Amino acid sequence: MLANEAKKRLFYYTLCIGAFAKAKHIGRQAAFNYLLQFQGINFLIDCYEAEHTLSLDNAVEDLTIICHNNGGNIE
Repeated sequence: MLANEAKKRLFYYTLCIGAFAKAKHIGRQAAFNYLLQFQGINFLIDCYEAEHTLSLDNAVEDLTIICHNNGGNIE
């Protein structure tokens, strides 16, 4: 992967974590830890090609579902 592409992906992941934190009224570090524990980060990495074409609201909804399906309890 080219350095520029890696930067774009990292920027997107950071945006999604921040949007999730804001939507769920938790801190960014807590959001990252939660998403890491319940497979949200893996989802963002694995599904980047499709997810980055959607809105951040859609990403937050998708992350909520993925984490819930993997044992998370934040609605």
